[in-house]
Amino acid sequence: MTTTHFSGGTIWRGASSEPSDALLISDGIVIAVGATDVAARLGELPADTAVEHVDLAGGFLMPSFGDGHAHPMFGGLEAAGPQVRRCTSVDEIVAEVRRCAEANPEADWIVGASYDGSLVEGGLFDARWLDEAVADRPVVLRAWDYHTVWCNSRALELAGITADTPDPVLGEIPRLPDGSPLGILREWGAVDLIDAVRPPQSEDDRLRALDRAARYLLDRGVTWVQDAWVEPADVDTYLTAARSGDLGIRVNLALYADPRHFAEQLPGMVASRARVRAAGSDLLTAETVKFFADGVVENETGALLEPYCSSLHNHGMRVWEGDSLAEAVTAVDAEGFQIHIHAIGDAAVRQALDAIETAITINGPRDRRPVIAHAQLVDAADLRRFAELGVIATMQPLWAQLDALMTVLTVPRLGEDRADEQYRMRSILDSGARLAFGSDWPVSSGAPLEGLAIATSRRTADGEPAGGWTPDEIVGIGPALDAYSQSVAHQAFADRAPTPWGEIRPGASADLVILDADPRTLTAAELAALRVRATYLRGSLAAPTV
Repeated sequence: MTTTHFSGGTIWRGASSEPSDALLISDGIVIAVGATDVAARLGELPADTAVEHVDLAGGFLMPSFGDGHAHPMFGGLEAAGPQVRRCTSVDEIVAEVRRCAEANPEADWIVGASYDGSLVEGGLFDARWLDEAVADRPVVLRAWDYHTVWCNSRALELAGITADTPDPVLGEIPRLPDGSPLGILREWGAVDLIDAVRPPQSEDDRLRALDRAARYLLDRGVTWVQDAWVEPADVDTYLTAARSGDLGIRVNLALYADPRHFAEQLPGMVASRARVRAAGSDLLTAETVKFFADGVVENETGALLEPYCSSLHNHGMRVWEGDSLAEAVTAVDAEGFQIHIHAIGDAAVRQALDAIETAITINGPRDRRPVIAHAQLVDAADLRRFAELGVIATMQPLWAQLDALMTVLTVPRLGEDRADEQYRMRSILDSGARLAFGSDWPVSSGAPLEGLAIATSRRTADGEPAGGWTPDEIVGIGPALDAYSQSVAHQAFADRAPTPWGEIRPGASADLVILDADPRTLTAAELAALRVRATYLRGSLAAPTV
C-alpha cells in the first residue's frame, strides 16, 4: 500500500467548496480530506504502513488541469521538423528551414510547424521565399492556425497544383496575378492535395510524438486531454502506446467526421470505439466524434451571419451544407457518441446548436454533454441556447487578448464593433451554461496557467490594455480554475469512470497538481509565471518539475 499525506498549504476543491488543510491518498485514491479526517484515517492504518509526507510549504494543491480541446499528435510532431514557431520574421523562418534541410540531407520532405501567420499582410506567404532555402526538395509548413499550409514550389509541383488547378471543395488556393499558386493552401480540401503525395510519418516517430506530448502536458499540470482531431491511423498509434503502457496521460479520442466521406466513416468510428474499449486501458477512451462547422476568421473561412469587412469570402465557409450537419450529428448521437463541434463564427455556432437540438429532438433525452469548441463569436440570441441544450462551451482563454494575431488578422476582417463581441466567456457562464477551457495546443500554448492569466485579465503579456480588452467578459479566478479542472472533467464524463477523477473527495482518483503559490492571490503576470511544482496521476508523481 502506497500512502501519501499532504499538508502545509492550501488544498483547493473548487470555487464552490471551502479549501482544506490536509489530504490523504492511498493506492492512488483519495481516502480523507481535512486535518481531522486525515488524522482519524492515519490512526486506522496498520502500524507498519509507510506514509510519505508531502509538505506543501505554502503551496496550492488542487485537482489537476484538463485540456478540453487540443491536438497532442500535432504538438508532439512539431519537435521533429524545423523549429519555426519561435521565428519572428520570414527571413528567420527561411533560415531555420535551410538549417533543418542541411542537417537532414536524407529527408525527402521538410515538414514543420507552426509559423506565425501574422508576419505577412493577409497571411499570404510566397512559395518562392521557401525556394531560397530549399529548391530541390518539397517543403511544407503549417501555420499556427493549423488550417493553412505554406509550400515551396517543389511541393506544389509534386502535388500537381498549377494555374489550372481549380479551388477544391472545402479549400482555397490563393494565387499570383497570373493565376499560378502563391504557395499558401487553405483548409482541408486544399491541404489534402499536398497530403495525398506527402509520405506519412513513421509509427516510431508518431509514438515519440505522443510521448513528447504527454510530457509537455504533464509538466504543465494537465492529466487529461481531448484529442480533437483523430484519424484512423492515429487510433492505431494510441492503442499501441496504451497496450505497451507508454501512454502516460489520460486521453479521449475525438474521431474526425469528414462531410465528403461521412457515410463510409461512421461504421469505422463505431469499430474504433469498440477496439479502444476492448483494450481496457483506464487512460484511453474514444467516445467522441469531432465535426468542423467552419474554418477560422484569419482565413475568412469562419462562417459569419454578417459578411466580412473585405469581399474575399463574404460570409465565410460552411463545412456542412444545408441540413447535412444536423443529419450527421443525429446519426452519431444515435450511436451513443459525444458530439464535439468546432464552430468559430456566429453562423457556425448557430448551425452547431441547431444540429444538437435536432439530435435531442429525434433521439430523445440522455446525458450527452455535447461540446461546441471555440465559440469565438456567438450571436446574442444564441447565448441562452447553450444552457437550454446542455451544451458545454469549450473555449480557449489565451485567444481573448489583443495580440498580433487579433490586431493584424482578426480585427480588420471583423471590424471593431464585431471584434469586441468575441470570446464571451463571462456571458456564457452568466447564462447558466457550462464553460470549460482548452488550449488548442499546439495552435497556442498548452500551459493552463498562461490561459488563466488571460481569462482573468483580458490583457496581453505587456499588460495591455490596462483595464482589459472587453472587461465585462473577464472571468474570476475561482470560476476560471474550475473551467480548467472540474468543468473539463465534466466534459470528459470523469464522474462515470470506474474511479472518478477531476475532484478531491474520498473515493476519487488522486489526479492532482501542486502550484508554488495560491493563484487566487496573484496578478495576471504573476499567474502566468506561476510554477507547477508537481503533477500526480492516479496518486503517482507524473511530472516532478524541480
